Amino acid sequence: MTSLPTSPADLSATEARDLIGRRALSSKELAEACIARVEAIDHAVNALVARNFETVLAGAKDADESLAKGDPLGPLHGLPFAVKDMIDVTGLPTTFGSELFAGAIAKGDDPIVAAMRRAGGLPLGKTNNPEWSAGGNTRNRVYGATANPYDLTRTCAGSSGGSAVALACGYAPLATGSDTGGSLRNPAAYCGVVGFRPSPGVVPGQSRGMGFIPLSTSGPMARNVADAGLMLSVLARPDARDPYTTVIDGQTSWDPAGFAALPRRDLSSLRVAMSEDFGFAPTEALVRRQFRKATAALAPFLGRAEETTPDCTGADRIFAVLRGVLFVGQHGARLDAHPDKIGPNVTENVIEGRSFTADDIAWALSQQSAFYLRWQDWFRDWDVIVTPAVTISPRDWHELYPAEIDGVATQSYYHWLAMAYASSLAGHPSITIPCGHDENGMPFGLQIIGRRHADRDVLAVAAEVEAVLAGLSDFAPKGPDLAALAAARPLSESEGFLSF
Repeated sequence: MTSLPTSPADLSATEARDLIGRRALSSKELAEACIARVEAIDHAVNALVARNFETVLAGAKDADESLAKGDPLGPLHGLPFAVKDMIDVTGLPTTFGSELFAGAIAKGDDPIVAAMRRAGGLPLGKTNNPEWSAGGNTRNRVYGATANPYDLTRTCAGSSGGSAVALACGYAPLATGSDTGGSLRNPAAYCGVVGFRPSPGVVPGQSRGMGFIPLSTSGPMARNVADAGLMLSVLARPDARDPYTTVIDGQTSWDPAGFAALPRRDLSSLRVAMSEDFGFAPTEALVRRQFRKATAALAPFLGRAEETTPDCTGADRIFAVLRGVLFVGQHGARLDAHPDKIGPNVTENVIEGRSFTADDIAWALSQQSAFYLRWQDWFRDWDVIVTPAVTISPRDWHELYPAEIDGVATQSYYHWLAMAYASSLAGHPSITIPCGHDENGMPFGLQIIGRRHADRDVLAVAAEVEAVLAGLSDFAPKGPDLAALAAARPLSESEGFLSF
């Protein structure tokens, strides 16, 4: 449990925003508390790799003056937020974790950052990610590794690992993340926070090199479901530059404000499917045991609950081909021009992508369509499916990726992400929420997936499950030991810190 004195840095976004609005907390006090937390413990975890402190303090001062004048306040008024180092913040580096962009300074804000600023948010700094977000371990040659705050020898996962660690440690109440095969859900699970992958187009973005293959999307990360909904209400905006965001007469087909005001959901009325592995994900025995404990504890609160899964035939191969196409398109030319500056995961994925034929690509696209249709048919009988968030418990961060799970070889550096990419292929909204700790003492996450475009409903169900878990001592959230982190030696002194 957290052993340092309670600080405004530990407030949720909704709590902090309410206190600021009632003038019971100043934006300056919140910003100073978040900065103090970073300065006290980031040497141990290396999560916030570029800092924006002077600008945040200036913005907090402006926020307090605006409040005093009676100006209209945005939903994120005075709230610091952390930004994954894959998108731009004016005046800060955007390196993508790549040596090719080390020191590159952004001249403008990414639309996500701009939207959060308009809502009153204050970007605190940039969080670490793997090179080009390739892989589930947050390590690169620009900023080094990021450690799990619950055990500094273990990985925080990735690719939004720095954001998850920043949230767990109280650097900011909100953080940006992005997700292809679990990149915001997996680190959320490993760090005891919340990560929400929305349906394609709900959070528009134009940074995808292949905009019509929507495997990648941005989404909110927070310390609880309500905060994730608050952040999504700002991110979900009309922007026709994303081909999957429907904009009619300047409006989307959903009401963004609804994400910040979640309806109550009666869990006893839900039809809940439960699966340890979707029938194909290489899930370790430890995770299966913990999932069974969690679902047994939840079962009395649910309506119909059964072990079953959508038909995920071909998922591994479909994902491998489509991911390979994306990597060739985005990184093939870079690898050719700078092979010594490109890490092993990106290199492997480009080589794999180039091995696929036109027939392979045509097969993957057609099979993804069939996969999608099977999921739509299956969801006629179910409201949500609940699974473990990740196939394995956190391992040593020196391990680039799991080469085996319970003694069985994995197929690739991303195969262990299968629990997440099943729903990515179908385009369904998915959320990871904390669910106690596993046998290794590490945070364990549940994944809740709902119908396509039922994003608000998924958040509402997750909020109800979150409330139930909070009342169960074995599954209630527990923060990292901040005093131990403050006393730890710098992670940068660890062997292999600045390598793959």
